[in-house]
Amino acid sequence: MTHDQVLDPMFPECPVRNVLSRIGDKWSILVILTLDGATGPMRFKEIQAVVPDISQKMLTTTLRDLEVDGLVSRQAYAEIPPRVEYELTERARTLTPLIHNLVNWALNNLSGIVKDRRAYLEKKGKA
Repeated sequence: MTHDQVLDPMFPECPVRNVLSRIGDKWSILVILTLDGATGPMRFKEIQAVVPDISQKMLTTTLRDLEVDGLVSRQAYAEIPPRVEYELTERARTLTPLIHNLVNWALNNLSGIVKDRRAYLEKKGKA
């Protein structure tokens, strides 16, 4: 989904699909968690250092998409060299407890999920 695409074209009236299509991608939750763990606003390179496997282009796109949805604020300072800082908005701060619950659920269930995946693959003869 691109940053200028606002509604899920297949289900434009479904709020869950529209929100999840934006925050449910590979990087958005990681960026939100990174900003949530910061003691203040973060610069682009600081975010990239915490999520080192994200490309510069993808981080730029992700931050822009989160900004468009009002989850991240971007503050540019007219300095030399230019400085841009990102932080979560109040809307995003209402989302972070839910993300933390999801992370905790994943941590608590990952070993069982991996075990079930292996058992399934063995049963199907693909392991």
